[in-house]
Amino acid sequence: MQEYNRIMIGKDEVVPVAQKMRADGVVLAMIHGYLDEAGQPVISYEYQIGEGIDSYTVTGESVLPSISAIYDKAAEWPERELMELMDITFEGVDTSKRLFLPDTMFEGQGQILVTPMAELTEKAHGKKEE
Repeated sequence: MQEYNRIMIGKDEVVPVAQKMRADGVVLAMIHGYLDEAGQPVISYEYQIGEGIDSYTVTGESVLPSISAIYDKAAEWPERELMELMDITFEGVDTSKRLFLPDTMFEGQGQILVTPMAELTEKAHGKKEE
């Protein structure tokens, strides 16, 4: 069974943890994001430590430093995805092009998690769906 450790950190610890992990040759497995029961954003940085995962988790922050300068595309893609799908900003990440949502989608952040699909469709196409 794979060991999973959750370590709560503050946003000021995100970059130092990533720098230490990279220096130690640790793989960034993924960056996950979700909203907790109180509607607060939770971002977890999953690092593969041997056979297990250490999850460094930040709660309640909507602006975080990017670690893409440290982990390149392994961090940039999940950071861009979270910015597109949630109301999260990773400072320094290029958002000039979207990853998944069509470029014709109306402007804004966090639209998928907080807006009903019918409303998204209506805004994107300028009409109400029946």
